Amino acid sequence: MSLKLGVNIDHVATLRRARQAENPDPLLAAEICLCVGADYIVIHVRNDARHMTEKDLARLCKSYRQYIHLECNSSEKMQKMALKYKPFSVCIVPEMPGEVTTTGGLKFTPKNFDRIRAMTEALQKKKIKVSLFVDPDPASIRAAAKCGADIVELCTRDYSEATTKKAKEKLLRDLALAALLAKELGLEVHAGHGLDYENVLAVADLCGISCMNIGFSIISRAVLAGLPNAVCSMKELL
Repeated sequence: MSLKLGVNIDHVATLRRARQAENPDPLLAAEICLCVGADYIVIHVRNDARHMTEKDLARLCKSYRQYIHLECNSSEKMQKMALKYKPFSVCIVPEMPGEVTTTGGLKFTPKNFDRIRAMTEALQKKKIKVSLFVDPDPASIRAAAKCGADIVELCTRDYSEATTKKAKEKLLRDLALAALLAKELGLEVHAGHGLDYENVLAVADLCGISCMNIGFSIISRAVLAGLPNAVCSMKELL
């Protein structure tokens, strides 16, 4: 059975911002992705709004709410935004000022745990599914379950950046064990971060994962080959 594909379109907005223009339009990009087989549209609204903005979220949810998967940090500001526009699902992610991209999974300190759990409960009361972006380790998976999450998204950054066969094999085992533990705890399992057309198959073959969230590699290919071609090629791999 093929896995679901969430296409992250953040870097459509990155290109738009390069010229401070209105195009390329993320709404049109979302429409194209969904028309050619994407199951979800993923966007990350960051505090600095350096690519996607609240306005983008509002427009996307107005047209395609049932397909929108919002990534955001656990602040009250982002919680209020999510509750206002009500995307289908929200993935709570860590966020550091100045980072090029998300650098790893959530860290569950006592203070952070309480904030994440409170946000999870608030979103779920409005029928919004909640995903937590976590490293593939048992402590993080168990913390996500205790927070009451519906989904965990396993961070594949270390696997994607590994340079040796031995390291990749070890990191794949970690992902496989994390996926099995998450399923045992009643969590839906997604995976993403740094996955591309070359490294995605090994993760896609792991038992228990139901959805892959992929962005940069798809948008990069789209620049040269077109967005429909880029999305269809990834969907065929899954």
